[in-house]
Formats: sequence, structure tokens, C-alpha cells
Amino acid sequence: MKLMIRAHDLGARGEVAVAEALRAKGLDGVQLVVYKCTDDVKYEKGSINSVRATEIGKAIRTYGAEIPLVGAYFNCVHPNEEKIERGIAVFKDYLDVAGELGCDTVGSETGSYNGDPWIYHPMNHSNEALDRVVSTFTELADHAMARGRFIGMEGAFGHVCHTPERLAEAVSRIDRSNIRIIFDLYNYLDISNVETAYEILDRGLEIFGQNILLFHIKDFVIADGKLKQCGVGKGVLDFTRILGKIYAHNPDAILVLEGTTGEDIDYAISHLNKIINEINRPERND
Repeated sequence: MKLMIRAHDLGARGEVAVAEALRAKGLDGVQLVVYKCTDDVKYEKGSINSVRATEIGKAIRTYGAEIPLVGAYFNCVHPNEEKIERGIAVFKDYLDVAGELGCDTVGSETGSYNGDPWIYHPMNHSNEALDRVVSTFTELADHAMARGRFIGMEGAFGHVCHTPERLAEAVSRIDRSNIRIIFDLYNYLDISNVETAYEILDRGLEIFGQNILLFHIKDFVIADGKLKQCGVGKGVLDFTRILGKIYAHNPDAILVLEGTTGEDIDYAISHLNKIINEINRPERND
């Protein structure tokens, strides 16, 4: 298994600083959201171009790091249509320059009718909501396919694709061969279903199989009756159990730390690497 992190969680600005931080921490790669870790690229149509993408991709690859996913997350059911249009345009921009960045997949979640923040809204569970997700991501998948690229889709409890099954339904209806899954166990959890966390992981592995591009790795504690994210290894999740399941599914799985920042990063890396090394250790026959 490979261990990576979101670039903007490193606290580094600019592609060289990001690459140096990855090397210093011994990480294999990065989920890259360009406009969140550089000063010159903004979340606007046309802000990233081929020349700039080549510079960024080259700097990160020079340090031996991989970029399995470029994030261009947007809310495709936002009540503000202008925000949806901007999100689609930015997403397409990153599909256009993904090759220069050294990546073939651009990803997003499916959003919420709540707008901002992306939290639960009753309309999220409607057929209309799913229809809109299918329409938008079909358009993006076709744009990607014309360029030999993939799109990544990620579900979340408060979003339109609120369960692995709902995300699978959307993917089936889109019916394109260039869709990959970003699986985030924490995303699917709420105080109402937290006791079934490992069952949700099992269902996700069974439903999506080898189409899972990468796994977001998060941890949490329960405070005041709610889930509160914390640094990986400092919460309630059993990562020996989780990584064991993922390893059995795919020994070469990509694990991406998301939302673990600051001093928590080194602890998380150490915690996960210890488990990975135990999983990889050959069984003794004596």
C-alpha cells in the first residue's frame, strides 16, 4: 500500500515546498488541489494552463512523488447556478491539463442542495437530485473520455450520493467506463450509523471492487453527540482492522490522509506505517 496526503494539509505553499515536504515525511505522493496550495492559481476558469501545469507536475515528480488525483471539487446541485457553471468550467480545465500535471483523474463529491456548507438537505435524497448528479457527471465523463482521462466520484452522508449504494446507482446510470471511485469511510458516517462503520466499508469494497482509485483516511472522536474529526490514530477507528480489509481487497491500495494537519501528520504517518509493515510481514512458519 502507498501512503499519501492532500497537498494543502501539509501547510506548504507552492509546488516545490509541497514536494520537499512530501520527501521529508517519506510520503509516496499527493492528492493535489492546485488552487489550495499555490498563490498564483485561483479557483476560476482559465486560471490553470498547460505551461503552469507542466511546472507544477514536473516539480512534484522530480522528488519522486505521485499525483493519483487532482481535486476540483464543486457542488453540482448548488442553488446558485453560477457556482455550478463555474465548478464545471474549472473541473474541465483540470481535465484539460491533467496530463501535464502527471495525473489522469480529476475528482469531486456530489454536493448538497443546502449550498454552503454542503450538509444534509431533504432534497438530496430525491430523484431530482440524482438526475442532476447523473447529468452533470455524464457531461464531465464525456469531456474526460475525449482526452483520455478519468473522473473520480466521492459520496458522503450529507450529500446526494449519501451511501455507497446511491453512488453506485449514479455510476450505473452514467454508464461510462472512465469513472473511478474515491472511497472515504468517514464521509459516510453520522452519529445515526457510526456503529455500522466497518459494515459500510465492507459494502463499499464489495460494490466498487477494483474501481476504487484511492481511500481517504480520516479519524474521529464522538463529542456532544456528534462526530468530530481528529488526527488519524487519535480517534476511535481501528486502523488495523480497516487497513487489513483494504489490503485484502487491494495490496497496492492508495491511502490518502485527509484533514490530518500540523503535528498530527507525523504521528499519523508513524501509526499507519507501523500497521502497514505488520500487514506486509510474511507469516512465520516456526
